[in-house]
Amino acid sequence: MRASSRSRSTHKVAVRTPKKDAILAQAVEVALESAKAVAHPRPIGEHLGFVMDSERIGTHYFASTDNGYVGWAWAVTVARVPRSRHATVCEVDMVPRDGALLAPQWIPWEDRLRPGDLSRDDTLPYQAEDARLEQSFHDVGEDIDYPELKEIGLGRKRVLSEEGRSAAVDRWYKSEQGPKSSRPPRNSCSTCGFLVKLSGSMRTVFGVCANEWAPDDGRVVSLDHTCGAHSETDVAKQGTQWPVRPSRIDDGALDTEKMPVNVTS
Repeated sequence: MRASSRSRSTHKVAVRTPKKDAILAQAVEVALESAKAVAHPRPIGEHLGFVMDSERIGTHYFASTDNGYVGWAWAVTVARVPRSRHATVCEVDMVPRDGALLAPQWIPWEDRLRPGDLSRDDTLPYQAEDARLEQSFHDVGEDIDYPELKEIGLGRKRVLSEEGRSAAVDRWYKSEQGPKSSRPPRNSCSTCGFLVKLSGSMRTVFGVCANEWAPDDGRVVSLDHTCGAHSETDVAKQGTQWPVRPSRIDDGALDTEKMPVNVTS
């Protein structure tokens, strides 16, 4: 039995640069008249050059003089059929050059929000994957006497008296960080992953908010306090009041491909 082997060889594929078409390159006036017809009444600037896009297809570029399109250029694509000596205009468009004035990149609403933008009545959408949260577990094996010993005052000369503690509880509970009658505690702070519980007897009533998006970030909140930045809350997606109907021809779409740098005049 004779073994056979096959050798694989790689071949470089040469990209053929289209040869400059003299007829298309000389069709400056044809391209200019087409650009003027589209840009009217805005004037067309100087001829910037010509680029071959493919065989018998090329594009003339003209500067834009419109104050609203600084750095843009009019692009007029021309073509011809084989053995024809007449250039035909295919399309007229505008393309940005280097340093062109462009609209800022679209940023979704949820990505534009910053801490401090939300009020207590706003609701954030639910995030299943939040790097600030992890799976919770019940405390096991904790020394139940340790928090009480700390509250007794080990390491401190004085601690809150019963009167001082009751006054603080009453003051905090009646503040903006307490329960809100206008908002039922459906998603209360007691079930929020951003709640940092206090030690001692206060932990049964209060905790500290650790959500930078919440209006109460860094403040003591009651366990039955509610806000729209709860870790498990969600908001229904609302459709726009101005639905966009797709057109048969999208004349409003802009091609933001940059103008070729090898334009020759």
